[in-house]
Amino acid sequence: MERGERSEVGDTVGEELPASGPAVRAGEEEMPRVLLTRRQIVAFGVFVLVIVGFLYFVLPKLAGVGATVHNIEGGDKWWIAVGVLLELLSFAGYVLLFRSVFVRGQERIGWKESYEITMAGLVATRLFAAAGAGGVALTAWALRRSGMAPRLVACRMVAFIVLLYVIYAGSLLLDGIGLGTGVFPGGGSFAITIVPAIVAAILFALAGAMALLPGDLERRLDRWASGSGRFTHWVARAVAAPALAASGVRTAIELIRTRDAGLLGAPAWWGFDIAVLWAMFHAFGSPPPFTVILMAYFIGTLGNLLPLPGGLGGVEGGMIGAFAAFGVGFNLSVLAVLSYRAISFWLPTFPGVVAYFQLRRTVARWRDEQGVLQAGAARTGATAPASALQSS
Repeated sequence: MERGERSEVGDTVGEELPASGPAVRAGEEEMPRVLLTRRQIVAFGVFVLVIVGFLYFVLPKLAGVGATVHNIEGGDKWWIAVGVLLELLSFAGYVLLFRSVFVRGQERIGWKESYEITMAGLVATRLFAAAGAGGVALTAWALRRSGMAPRLVACRMVAFIVLLYVIYAGSLLLDGIGLGTGVFPGGGSFAITIVPAIVAAILFALAGAMALLPGDLERRLDRWASGSGRFTHWVARAVAAPALAASGVRTAIELIRTRDAGLLGAPAWWGFDIAVLWAMFHAFGSPPPFTVILMAYFIGTLGNLLPLPGGLGGVEGGMIGAFAAFGVGFNLSVLAVLSYRAISFWLPTFPGVVAYFQLRRTVARWRDEQGVLQAGAARTGATAPASALQSS
């Protein structure tokens, strides 16, 4: 998208993101070096072995837990199969949301490429902590190599994250208030119901404040900083990140206003994944109220913020602890959570490794196509058209 050019979402998206230069040319940017290095793969493998060893050899020896863990093989196979199907639907929703946000007008990225990027991004998320930063880096790299302008990638990446996590925050807010006030069944203390709701309300307030920032804030700051002292230039650069975040929030709002059916991929991603946990409770016993499963799930997923590959260990502990706080039986919680994580963590991971290498071949093909375009342009004395690199 060129500077000031209209987009199908609205006038503001193109005007808020002045082009910082032409689209990334082939060869100018390598695949993120931190992804899938030998050291990271070895560290990840060792960590997984330690966790598995703890769960299956150390944990069973703890008083009252051994019989519970061994009973994991006695779960209802039909409910486990339902859980696998639900997880597949969850990731289908993720791919659908990806296409609705990033692939508007992008001819290079079809369904196959969308699958490769999202699945490879999932592997990067599994290997690295910091709430999926590795997946974000790989996804952004692939989009830039497809020809999308870096500034546009950054804006849509923020919009994508906003669309995903508005479901997260909204669920915490509504479910926390409902459980805390007794409107929803399940009960729970103030700390595990109202406090998460307050945190969610603060997140909504921050997002709303960002959306109110002027759309041309960054351009105003650039003009103000030009020719001024070092301090004003530093201030302008410091505000650039909030300005970009505000642009992404507004893009997300504009996308919602389009009522694109593909945006239903966001609630599908969360909803079907939570339903896997619900199915695992059915596989081993009687589940608690769904409102309790919902709150424990979202509290447990905060374990992804810990410096652990894919939150492995932290998510399980967070969920089991949250269920204990709601008075759910410990043995049932352990069985359901460990089974849920076995499905949600491992099911997409192995196909994701395959998709990672497929994505490398896809990017190489894009590079070859761009080389042909540049060679043809050189023979005619013209410049390869920007439309060949990016469509929006």
